[in-house]
Order: sequence, then structure tokens, then C-alpha cells
Amino acid sequence: MSKITLRFLVVIFITNVFTFNAFANIPKGQKAYIKNCKVCHGNGIKGAAMHTQVEWEELFSNNGTKIKQAHQKDEKADAFFKTELFSIHYKDIRDFLLYSASDSDQ
Repeated sequence: MSKITLRFLVVIFITNVFTFNAFANIPKGQKAYIKNCKVCHGNGIKGAAMHTQVEWEELFSNNGTKIKQAHQKDEKADAFFKTELFSIHYKDIRDFLLYSASDSDQ
């Protein structure tokens, strides 16, 4: 195998690994969204389209401080954001919402 072919295969492999990891949690996030958020915000696509990718990033920055504040007046939502379940699925939900945001290619 030539060096060029080998380099090409390495680049393809690395690209696939990073692409897969960037979206690996989207199905988990969608499932967590449907279980915990759908009641108020509608199906995943409708809920995700409420904000752009930049807005979702901002809401989930600093461990979700802003999204937690936005839900403080709703007892059920506020309780969810304080659970270990949210801590576990925080990144999954964020990834799903970013992937399906109003300005995403999806």
C-alpha cells in the first residue's frame, strides 16, 4: 500500500470517528426529550425548532444555568432539572436540540 493511500485511509478513519462521536448522543437525547419535555414543548422537532443552534448553546452553557432558570416557575420542569437524570442526559438533550434546531440542516 502506498504512503498516499495509507494517509488517505487514516484521514477518512479519523473523520468518521469524529463525525460519529459528534452525533453519538442524539438518539439518547431525543428519547430523554420525549420522556421529559414533550408534554410542554411538543414533539422533538417542534421543541428543538424553538431556538437556533446559538440560542441552544447559550441556554445549555454553564451546565444549563439559563435553561434551568427559564423553567423555574414550572414545578415539574424545575424538579427535573434538579435530578440526577438531567445531569446524566444533559449533553444528550443538548446534542439533540442542537442537531434539530431551527437553523440546522436537518
